[in-house]
This record gives sequence, structure tokens and C-alpha cells, in this order.
Amino acid sequence: MDELKIFTGNAHPQLARAVTKYLDIPLGEAEVFQFSNDNIFVRILENVRSRDTFVIQPFSRPVNQNIVELLIMIDALKRASAGRITAVVPYYSYGRTDKKDQPRVPITARLIADLITVAGADRLLSVDFHAAQIQGFFNIPVDELTALDILSNHFKTKNIKDPVVVATDIGITKRARDMAARLNAPLAIMEKRRLGNIDKTETLNVIGEVKGKTAITIDDEIDTGGSLINTVSTLVERGAREVYACCTHPVFSGPAIERINASPVKEVVVTDTIPVNNGNKIDKITILPMAPLLGEAIHRIHTGMSVGAMFE
Repeated sequence: MDELKIFTGNAHPQLARAVTKYLDIPLGEAEVFQFSNDNIFVRILENVRSRDTFVIQPFSRPVNQNIVELLIMIDALKRASAGRITAVVPYYSYGRTDKKDQPRVPITARLIADLITVAGADRLLSVDFHAAQIQGFFNIPVDELTALDILSNHFKTKNIKDPVVVATDIGITKRARDMAARLNAPLAIMEKRRLGNIDKTETLNVIGEVKGKTAITIDDEIDTGGSLINTVSTLVERGAREVYACCTHPVFSGPAIERINASPVKEVVVTDTIPVNNGNKIDKITILPMAPLLGEAIHRIHTGMSVGAMFE
């Protein structure tokens, strides 16, 4: 493992430290900061020549700053003659902009992929893309991990009576079906539509039986929490006894945490791919660690072992 080096920007240093602790190696030393004119400066403070290097940097808030930090760190490592550079992006922002669904709009998820590749990354490691086709936007190898086992194992320990897994929309049905299989539970689907380009959705229908059952909603991320609250309210109206929620990426924009605390949801289970604002009261939110999963994947990539075998 002496040839393995892991670095981090300012997006989520706690996660990077937890990964290096799992791997029992020190975190790579680097300077990453902004000048007074908002220009970002990066300096790698140790030898990386011919080393296998990984940069852990989720695209969390401030999103654009963290993206540019990663690009500059990759460039710095490339110019320092690193042997292989893997961008570890646990949360891939702009994932919603994965297709042209309106006239004259960009495909920003593809643009970000191009930027990472041109900067000099040789590989990408991420967790639960918003859309599976994002893997195809890269011309370098991509390993997409999933938090499905981590989330489902949490609910297995609760011994929930009469569970039903609820996909929060049609697009996440496959992932919800996989969780339902793990929990030996039936599947229900929320049919909804997004209202224009604003962060607001209208719930239309529930496909499946939820009356008298304990519902567990699943999504890839929770942003403002509006869609989750609508889903929870609809499930309660349809007779669900209790409602739990889970997602991989706790974006939690604006009033999301306050909405969750005020809602009838029993518990919201998330992972720490993104740092959660601890300045808010988060009694209903359970945060599960991703470091063991990311650390094991990094170890396997470094040693040439199968990453897919982790999920078999």
C-alpha cells in the first residue's frame, strides 16, 4: 500500500480521513485554498511520481467551487507525474441534467464528465448516479458503487412489521425493486411529475398497496425535501401505518431539515457521501458511514481486484 496516495479537497475532508483510517494509511498532504480574488490554488506537498493516486471530492455545496478544486487537483497531480489518477466523486452533482428534455438546454452531466477527463483523470469512482447512463458520458473507466446494501441492512435490523418499499418516482423503480427483494417486501410506486424547472413536484397516484403497512421510501437524493414531504403525506392519507425514508445523498437544501423534522416521517436514513449541516437539529435523520465501502473499492482498484465482486 506504500504506492497508494489519497488526497482530498475542501468538499468533505472528514470522509477522506475516514477512508484513510479504514485503509490504515495517512491522508496525502496538499494545500487547497482560495486567494482573495476567489482563484483556487493547489499544491501537492509530497512525492506522487508513478504513484497510484485518488482524490476524494464530492460535488457538494458550494458545488461549482468543489468541481473546480477537483479539476485543479487532478491537473496538479498529472503535472507531478502521478502514475494513475482516480477521481473519487461520491456525489456527482448536475446528474439531473443528463438529457435534453427541453429545447436549447445543456447536458451538463456530460460536460462535467468531459472536464474531469480533459483535466487528466484516468478513472472515476462514484456512488449511485442519478441516472445510469451517466457512466456512458465518460471515456475513462467508471466504477459506480451503490449504498443499497448499507441502507437495506439498516432496515433489516429494525425487524419492521409488514414493510412495503416505495419508489418515489418511476425512474428509481429498479433500485426500489432491488431493495424490496433484500427486505422480502412488496413494491409500490409513486407516480408524480415535476412542475417546470422549479424544485416542486405534484404527486399524482400511488401504484401498489400501502394501507396498514410500514412504508419505506427510497430515492437517490433528498434536495429541498418538498417531494419527500408530499410523498409521506400521500402515503399517510392512503393508510400507511408508519413511513420511513432513505436516500444515498443528503443534499438537504434550504428548509429540507426543518421540513423533515416537522413531517410525520418516522426516520430518514442517509449516508455521508455529502457532509450534513450539523448546525440544524437532525433528530429524525440517521447518517450511515460510506468510508468502509469507498475504502474497500479503492483497495480493490489499487490491487487489481474486482470491484463488482463486492456486490455479488
